[in-house]
Amino acid sequence: MSDTDPRRSPLHDHHVALGASFAPFGGWEMPVQYSRDGRGGTVAEHTATREAVGLFDVSHLGKVRVSGPGAAAFVDRCLTNDLSRIQPGGAQYTLCCADDGGVIDDLILYLVGPDEVFAVPNAANSAGVGRQLAEVAPEEITVADEHEAHVVLAVQGPASPAVLAEVGLLAPDTELDYMAFVDAEWHGRPVRVCRTGYTGERGYELIAPSDGAGELWDALAAVVAEQGGLPAGLGARDTLRTEAGLPLHGQDLGPDITPLQARCGFAVGWKKDAFWGREALVAEREAGPRRRSWGLKATGRGVPRGHMTVRRGDETVGETTSGTFSPTLRTGIALALLDTAAGLDEGDVVAIDVRGRTLECEVVSPPFVASHVR
Repeated sequence: MSDTDPRRSPLHDHHVALGASFAPFGGWEMPVQYSRDGRGGTVAEHTATREAVGLFDVSHLGKVRVSGPGAAAFVDRCLTNDLSRIQPGGAQYTLCCADDGGVIDDLILYLVGPDEVFAVPNAANSAGVGRQLAEVAPEEITVADEHEAHVVLAVQGPASPAVLAEVGLLAPDTELDYMAFVDAEWHGRPVRVCRTGYTGERGYELIAPSDGAGELWDALAAVVAEQGGLPAGLGARDTLRTEAGLPLHGQDLGPDITPLQARCGFAVGWKKDAFWGREALVAEREAGPRRRSWGLKATGRGVPRGHMTVRRGDETVGETTSGTFSPTLRTGIALALLDTAAGLDEGDVVAIDVRGRTLECEVVSPPFVASHVR
């Protein structure tokens, strides 16, 4: 494989056997959807996750271990959220920002203890986030890229606790708090089990060694099938997260989109003395962001996509950042950055230019579908 070839999950052959179709994503070749005996596809996988359980391979996500004396305090000085809000055994959503407040990446931190933090950034940004941390880390702190060493599997949906109990990763009737994790063992291998996810449904994400990951996938897939669920690809992951109003870096977050604009101000520790981008973000907060993310729900037939112009009458008021067909609502939905000067609010009607055709949409506050993560 050349340096330009996409990377593959350690579970690639398992996806091929399930009839997966693949697409490049963040430098990886990942399953988009599956097809088996006439079943499957993005809508079926989406619905299975909402109603029962879906099993996702998200091993393209980065894995960076920061360790050494005071590792947690060091990370806290760099990233936006306040790690003092959580205890060891807790996970936290945070942002890596540039000096101008733009978002270099959003990621999940696992607080192992004061001397160890395990970070899960996005695939395309993993090396960059690790490199930035390493460049400013004191000598006693190690920043290690462990991207190839682990897989990340997501078990999402109302039946997910039953799946984990059946395979022996959680004791029956045990329920973790949202954003809490435990370190378990499965067939002699360590598995980190965290009550997190990207679907808006109750679920878990599992970090396990790449070695032997196929056995774990097969065991989970068998129980998922017993529960009426399906393996699910990145197509369903995208429709689920859009319905949940969750931002995707590179679309709804990015170097030119700040946390405040993307409604992610909750992930900023405003009382902290230091984090990357603090001065710019505090200034934006005081002045008010010039634009803000809203949901758009189509009132007619048509599917919005990203980078479509949003108008109110003859006035351009913003641009979509993500758009898709909602299998749950059976209509088109989008996230869009709308100019605050336009004074738009919930219930207002705007129009999207969909390839030269006008699609009317109602302005709504995300999520589009009620969250069940807690």
